[in-house]
Amino acid sequence: MAENHLPDFKLPPVYQLGYVVRDIRKVCDYYASTFGMGPFSPPMEVNMDGAILRGRPVRCRIKVSFAQSGPLQIELIEPIEGENPYFEFLEAKGEGIHHLAFPVEDMNAAKAAFRARGLEPVFYHDMKVMEFAYFDTSAIGGLWVEFLYWKAKK
Repeated sequence: MAENHLPDFKLPPVYQLGYVVRDIRKVCDYYASTFGMGPFSPPMEVNMDGAILRGRPVRCRIKVSFAQSGPLQIELIEPIEGENPYFEFLEAKGEGIHHLAFPVEDMNAAKAAFRARGLEPVFYHDMKVMEFAYFDTSAIGGLWVEFLYWKAKK
């Protein structure tokens, strides 16, 4: 019986916990006043036109806000318009934890390692200074995985 040998691949520590929410301002205020989290960055709108969702370009806009919890970044995402996995998440599950994000030093190598394990990027975008790629790993554990690659660090 032939064994399936995949190249070694180990993700670094979790960098970010991503939450999808309906009202970003309300969640920022609630988390700050109830849990003492923050400070959260002022919510900012992000135009993600040209992102690739399931193999085709889409137009969409979201709002994001960030806070640190020790070494872990908390990202709040409020979808505003267009086709994106965040609206899909809200419709299917309501608000909640959407993904774990991991920084990668080589986006192509990280994507290739996941492809070797049968996982294709569901949503990705090259935003000039950084690139992200989401993989639907929710069948086991319920969460997606996001790779983050910052070009400015190079």
